[in-house]
Amino acid sequence: MRFASLKDRLVGCYITIPTMFRDPDLEIDAAAIARHVRFLRLHGVRAGNGIFLAGGAAGDFSTMSFEERVCVAEAVRDAAEGAVPLAMGAQTTSTRELVRLAQAAERLGFDYIQVSCPFYFTHTEDDFIDYVKAAADSADIGLIIYNTFWTSAAVSFRTVERLVEIPNVVGLKWATPRTDAMEFEDVVSTFAKRVAIIDNHLMFPLSHALGARAFEVHLSNYWPEWGIGLIEDLDRGRYAEVQRALVSQAMPFYKLWTEIEKTFTSGDGYLDKLCMELVGLDSSRCRPPTRDIRDRYRARARAMLKACGVPRVAEAAPERGGPLVGAGAEIAGNR
Repeated sequence: MRFASLKDRLVGCYITIPTMFRDPDLEIDAAAIARHVRFLRLHGVRAGNGIFLAGGAAGDFSTMSFEERVCVAEAVRDAAEGAVPLAMGAQTTSTRELVRLAQAAERLGFDYIQVSCPFYFTHTEDDFIDYVKAAADSADIGLIIYNTFWTSAAVSFRTVERLVEIPNVVGLKWATPRTDAMEFEDVVSTFAKRVAIIDNHLMFPLSHALGARAFEVHLSNYWPEWGIGLIEDLDRGRYAEVQRALVSQAMPFYKLWTEIEKTFTSGDGYLDKLCMELVGLDSSRCRPPTRDIRDRYRARARAMLKACGVPRVAEAAPERGGPLVGAGAEIAGNR
């Protein structure tokens, strides 16, 4: 029953909380992370329309120690105050570390961990099944399987068939290469009643029609109202409106992200953070080896946000911490 309940709670915008770092030493800024979680909650993110992921790829997990990942998770948990379901990123190349992360997440009161096939080496299906079972056996926590086919072995239909037999597996964060074989649709339509499907493919009207109920939405970090409206429109079956919003307001973000990845640096979360800075929120650069994109792309990002109608866009880069205090006070006063 516990795992069935966890599946049912895995609905809404799946929001990766960026990990903020201090300048210039790039140590974790737990206070800034907590302020961001509170900002999202004040703008309406709650159980039923959102899930927070602490220490995912857009949260710089690959640059953090085990202890730092726990620190980030604690900051997110404390600021969420039980109002939003919580997942902890548990990607790692080591089964031993995966077990430690699963146990830490359970100890901290998280609902889920997010698990991908280990990267660097090409692992077999049996390797991955054993890896997931090790996490399931070590902690009473829900598992979200994340198909990161661009960095590791792809999760096949056959692998999903085996994974959903593990009781702890309650979610599947799903994307596939786009081919005529329709692998994305095949898995969503087949398994949506067994596990909660998180669409990481930007196919939201299609996946919702096939049974998906959670959606990876980077825009929610700087425009939470957009994500909440997206969920409401999907649940009302307003698929044409959702598709138009994806093209007019999400596509410009992803086009800029793709350009940055091709021409300047590779990573995840840097555009979320830059957009957060431009609407007056706490932000930071990502840790190296991802280079700092902010000076080169600040003007482009600001123009993109304004063209998309994003609220609260500052005309000039805000001073660190200043605008957030005023925005938070205004929001709190209007509740």
